[in-house]
Order: sequence, then C-alpha cells, then structure tokens
Amino acid sequence: MNRTIKQYIQNYRGLVLCFMLLLMMAACKKDNLNTAADDNNSITQVIADNFNLSIFKTVLGRNKLDKKLKEKGPFTALAPSDAAFALAGYTNPTSIITAEPSVIAGIASYHVLDGRYEFNKLPFQFNQELRSQNGKLYATRWIKNSDTVLTINGSRIVAVNVPASNGLIQVIDRVLTPYTHDKLGDAVASEASVTLFYQALKSSGVLSSLNGTDVFTVFSPSNDAMKAYGFATLEQIRGTNVEVLKHLVNYHIVRDRRFVYDYILSTKSSTAIKQATMDGGNTININLIEDNSQIGGFSGITLRGLVNGSDVNVLKRDVLTGNGVLHVIDGVLISTP
Repeated sequence: MNRTIKQYIQNYRGLVLCFMLLLMMAACKKDNLNTAADDNNSITQVIADNFNLSIFKTVLGRNKLDKKLKEKGPFTALAPSDAAFALAGYTNPTSIITAEPSVIAGIASYHVLDGRYEFNKLPFQFNQELRSQNGKLYATRWIKNSDTVLTINGSRIVAVNVPASNGLIQVIDRVLTPYTHDKLGDAVASEASVTLFYQALKSSGVLSSLNGTDVFTVFSPSNDAMKAYGFATLEQIRGTNVEVLKHLVNYHIVRDRRFVYDYILSTKSSTAIKQATMDGGNTININLIEDNSQIGGFSGITLRGLVNGSDVNVLKRDVLTGNGVLHVIDGVLISTP
C-alpha cells in the first residue's frame, strides 16, 4: 500500500512539473507575440510618433492599413506631410474622418508599396514606373543645381529613407491621387471646368490621339479662358474650321509625361525653358515661379505662347492618367497673331 501511494505521489509531481513547463512555454510564446505586436519601430509606430504626419496616421487608421504596416513586410510608405494634406484640402485629422470613405481608401493604398524602395538609388531618369498597392507611380531622380532631387508623380520627397523595422518611409510634399482614367481624353471629358476645350478636341479630330497608345501632356484652358479667347459656346466651336481648331488644340499638347516639377528640374541653372508642342514643333515658354520660403527654390510654373501678352497660370496640376498628365490653365496659349 505504501509503495502504491509513493508511486502515485511521484506521478502526481511529474504531472505538476509538466504542467508548469507548459505554462512557462505558453508565457514565453505570448511574450514573443506581444514583442512583435508592440514593435516601437514599425512603419505604423514611426508615423504615429511624428507630429508632422498626424493626418496620414489618421488615413492609415481609417482603412486598417496601420495594422498592415505593423507586419513583417517589407513595405515602403509614401507619407504626405500635414502641410501636403492642407494643400489638398484636408486641414486636420477630422477632415479625413468626415471625407468620402472610398476616396480616403484609394489615397491610403496608393501611398503604400510592397517592398523596400530606396529612391536615392534609382537611375538618374525621369518618371520611372513603379507600382503601389493601388496603381502605377512615376519616380524621378535628377540633379538640380548640384542637388539630387527625388520626386514621385511630381511630388518632392522631402525626407528620404526614414528607417523602420519593417521598411522605409518617404515623406512627400503633396498628396498623390490614384488615376481613374486610362486615357487622357477621358480625363479631359470628366473635368467640368474644361468642357469648351474638350469640344475643340472632339471637333478637331485630335481627341482620338489622346485616347490612343501614345503618351502626352495636355495643358487644357479653362472654360473662362476659352470664352475670353472668343469661343463662348459649344455651338460656336462646332462651327469653327477644323484646321483652325486642330492648330489651336495641338499647341496645348506636348509629347511624353510631364509633371510641373519636371520642368523645374529640366531648367538646370536657369529659370526658363522652351517646350515643343504637337503644333508643328512650335514652342511654348515655361517660366519658373520662385518659392520665397526656400533659397533657390521654385513652387510652380507659368506658360506663354509665342505671342501671348501675359503669363498663363496653372490652375490644377499633375492630374495623372494611364497615358499622360493633364493640367488646367487660366489662359489660351497663342502661337500666331
């Protein structure tokens, strides 16, 4: 009897020891999980700790991408500064919470890339195609006045390769908008402020080129600009000679994809550059707008046709499409008297 009791006690002690070992293993595993979840250097946490990225933090949180950017990755986050969001009309985190959910969701995923992208190691080229979680992006690495400048869709990268445990953060000075139109012609058609110019494209027969496979940039005069030039109605445009309209619209189209900042980089040490157009090679003059907030910096461009009497301003810039870029301008470019 005593031997049986003794054996029972030994077995009981063995079971208790095994149970305690299992508890210790479970505790260790839980600690490891908590360590991963509480990574203080993940992309999500670095953004949360940066007071200048508070609005982007809200964007990620609203769409659960903050949780995604805690995972192993690697990822690259293109993080617009709060000043960049203000330029886009989002002045505080509340403006993100009250905005259209689908718009914010599109913006959020467009600013996240799968993989680790060090843009300062790209070739020195304009608009190299990359892909985010929500479509194509175009990255430029170029030298301006001995400084290496990096841009994404014409937005400057102002803080490069901010490190995180699961990737990199690139802080940019503008909010990027994913494109919704594969063709430039469709983008012009959807822009309510340029309906008169769109009619000129249709009546001239040039619209088919913008909806083709080639890449272009269009400087589209606003309706007010077209009216000031003398085209007050759609009917008037339809009744105009086709060759006259073709000459007019082609002078507002250039080959290749050109963001506003591309012109700032292209001028090298000067503040002006000539741009050939589709109108028989006739050129327009591009002049840089100085940025008083930074020495030697520029904030945008103005344009002049060969016989324009004053500068033409860009009202809306860098509208990306699948085959080019659209800009809306406040005047008609004029090449002949």
